[in-house]
Amino acid sequence: MMRIERVLDCKAAIGEGAVWSVEEQVLYWVDIPRPTLNRFDPITGANTSWDMPSPIGCFALSDQGRAVVALCEGFHHFDFQTQALKFLADPEPHKPGNRFNDGTVDPAGRFWAGTMPIAGPGETPEGSLYCLDLDGSVRPLEGSFWVQNGLAFSPDGKTMYVSDSYAQVRTIWAFDYDLDSGVPSNRRVFFDTRTVAGRPDGAAMDVDGCYWMAGVGGWQLVRITPQGKVDRIIDMPVGKPTKIAFGGRDLDILYVTSIGQGADPAQREAGNLFAVYAGVQGLPVPKYAGQARSL
Repeated sequence: MMRIERVLDCKAAIGEGAVWSVEEQVLYWVDIPRPTLNRFDPITGANTSWDMPSPIGCFALSDQGRAVVALCEGFHHFDFQTQALKFLADPEPHKPGNRFNDGTVDPAGRFWAGTMPIAGPGETPEGSLYCLDLDGSVRPLEGSFWVQNGLAFSPDGKTMYVSDSYAQVRTIWAFDYDLDSGVPSNRRVFFDTRTVAGRPDGAAMDVDGCYWMAGVGGWQLVRITPQGKVDRIIDMPVGKPTKIAFGGRDLDILYVTSIGQGADPAQREAGNLFAVYAGVQGLPVPKYAGQARSL
């Protein structure tokens, strides 16, 4: 039977970036503006926070007890034990008003992450999508975004998904993806979210190749088939769910972050972390497998 539980009363400003660690059996997540990287242990209920020097949009777990964090100043390696940050690369030194938003790791271990204005969308799309490659270099994807979101990869790694949450766009695109080179091509509309209540925020992929979208502003999670059809909608207890990560021993628990900032006081659960038991098994997100080349 499907059920939803609040597992952490954290009242995050903008809870995001949820990633499940298969090795540790814990959930890592971020609160973008505070800014913190967090580790939630569902067994003990404990949440550990690490302060970041600037807004953290997303991250990728790495080897040797580290993560690659995407800050306003670019990509850095973060050591959980020493709390030391090592600069890797800044793809947007010419855009100090931008920050990173959503990201994920492809099946080969490359870290993809996109940017957006800290103050929110302006008159033109100022965000871009970048790949932190296996050799430590950074390359952009052609095209721009208002509010980049929704990165995910199909189970076979041959399709890459990315979305734009901006109210005038709210589209999820699919790309053909060459896993050997890490090059996406043949961009096309996968799903127009005007057919559902929420705009497309963070995403996750299940073993059936279905794309799970957090419908921000719509109080929903939406499961979309590989053919771009709505298969299932789950109503959430918060208006702005933001990011989904499959976790648990069998990867059959959907952990969902949410936004508390600016929520109506009547939304007492806004900003909290939830577990959704929906009877669906997800895919693990790989670690970043690249070299820590300092530039």
